[in-house]
Amino acid sequence: MNTRLTDIHDSTAVPAPACSIRRGMPADADALCVFAARTFTDTYGRHNRPEDLRMHLTTSYGLLQQMRELSDPDVATLLACCGEQLAGFAQVRRGPAPACVTGEAPVELHRFYVDAVWHGRGVGQLLLAHARDAAIAFGGATFWLKVWERNPRAIAFYAKESFVDVGTADFFVGSDRPSDRVLAMAL
Repeated sequence: MNTRLTDIHDSTAVPAPACSIRRGMPADADALCVFAARTFTDTYGRHNRPEDLRMHLTTSYGLLQQMRELSDPDVATLLACCGEQLAGFAQVRRGPAPACVTGEAPVELHRFYVDAVWHGRGVGQLLLAHARDAAIAFGGATFWLKVWERNPRAIAFYAKESFVDVGTADFFVGSDRPSDRVLAMAL
């Protein structure tokens, strides 16, 4: 359930104004922890017990965690900025992949969120293109992610972007353990 997406391209939608993608820096930690917690809660909060959600938000999106991730050379945090507004973010990281990811040199799309007001405006595609570039810069030949099995919108987006289902993995939100699909693609 790490990777979350609620952005599907709709060619009839109003395009996003002057969106750009930039690498996050430790100075972005305050804004990122608020944005990440809000988008996760907006998307998944109603599916989790309040105490599990609080625990997950604290451990995954707290200020200290974001500062660590923004400073980690094995994590690329990409921020989608549209005008003056943070519209989305992605985190790409080096590290071990589950056994079902069999491609060479795997790199993970660990987090991927687009704020609901930017859905259908091309922000997701732009952000994902930059995330792919970050994975390649990390030496990746295989790009993989986990997505909640009950998020058909995200699964459809990733399929459209050439990811294929390769297996399952657990994800924890506090003590709750929903099941995620593992998707991968060759870079």
